[in-house]
Amino acid sequence: MILGLIVATYVNRDLIRIRIASVYVPAPPKADYRPDSRARHTGATFFPQAPWALSALPECLTQTSVTRGDIAFVRAHLPKTLAAVAAPATLRYADCTIVVRANDAVVERGLDRFHIPPRARFYAKPGELALLRTQGARAELRTYSPSKP
Repeated sequence: MILGLIVATYVNRDLIRIRIASVYVPAPPKADYRPDSRARHTGATFFPQAPWALSALPECLTQTSVTRGDIAFVRAHLPKTLAAVAAPATLRYADCTIVVRANDAVVERGLDRFHIPPRARFYAKPGELALLRTQGARAELRTYSPSKP
């Protein structure tokens, strides 16, 4: 029976041909890219969750150290000379602005905005800044110095 099916298929192969037609799908044209298009940007800015935001802006701050571990271990590495920054506060380093809120912060530079998610605490003195982030029983401490102009 299977042999008969194979022979019948081979004999009628021209009738069983599968034909695939091309399909045209209309798509809108791509946006015109111009290097200076950011200057005319009028929509919402990209606002990512960025606990590392200050480390990504070397024009404003230079990261000098990072310590990760349980909260007690990390707090022991917090420089004793730094004072806690009480929220709400606004810190400025070069053309970066850090808006310190109760549990988080927003970093702004030009049209870019980054959100440092909760449990973020800042400590500062002239010439030094520290960001302590806690998440559950873990913590991360990053220290920074202002970049030279």
